[in-house]
Amino acid sequence: MSASDSTERFSSRVADYVRYRPDYPPALLDWLHRDIGVPTETLVADIGAGTGISTRLFLASGHPVIAVEPNAAMRAAAEQWLAPDYLRLKLVDGTAEATTLADHSVGLVAAAQAFHWFDTTAVRTEWARILHPGGLALVFWNSRLLDASPFLVGYEQLLLEFGTDYTQVAERYQDDDAMRAWFGPGLRGMASFPNVQRMDLDGLRGRLLSSSYAPQAGHPRHAPMLEALQQLFDAHAVDGQVAFEYHTRAFVGTLD
Repeated sequence: MSASDSTERFSSRVADYVRYRPDYPPALLDWLHRDIGVPTETLVADIGAGTGISTRLFLASGHPVIAVEPNAAMRAAAEQWLAPDYLRLKLVDGTAEATTLADHSVGLVAAAQAFHWFDTTAVRTEWARILHPGGLALVFWNSRLLDASPFLVGYEQLLLEFGTDYTQVAERYQDDDAMRAWFGPGLRGMASFPNVQRMDLDGLRGRLLSSSYAPQAGHPRHAPMLEALQQLFDAHAVDGQVAFEYHTRAFVGTLD
């Protein structure tokens, strides 16, 4: 998959991404501040910031943030959502491998859900360039639990049946051993935090359609997929909701 493909594949999904993608648990930043010792005034470069879900996490904790995002539609959504409330936000058109930021200009480089799309060799060099000496890189993402409930088992089967390239995308996520190797001796900490997203049927539909591998309107699998999703929801909803259960996995360290 080319860099342009990974950058543009969410352009038609921005509205669903803003409304229906899960947040990250506050415990993540509690761990970063208390256990890792990162001060709240540290300037953060949020790489692959998308619509600003991870960006808001840092801003709400008091960090100034430079949000680096190459997709114009997602960057515009982040600006509309966050800029009116957070004056310590700067939005930049750049990629993970070519951020456009100055040498040694930030104290923390962070990448959330987008990390699996990056060239992990190139970003290590680029992020080391923009970090202050001794600065840290934080990589984190929500990992959906595949078999924690009958609903989640059924949802996984739905993706396998109807997704356009679901298996290829899922295989891009790094496991713990890969992240240990990526950080090498600079690894300072690893952690996992429970995270739950509860959704009604509209939310579940939007969550599915925010995924790059979900066929959109006009695709022959689109209508059958939504019919199967309705059946899945009807079979497992409790009080009109289903629960997406995640582990938010986090890795932090230096890149020296």
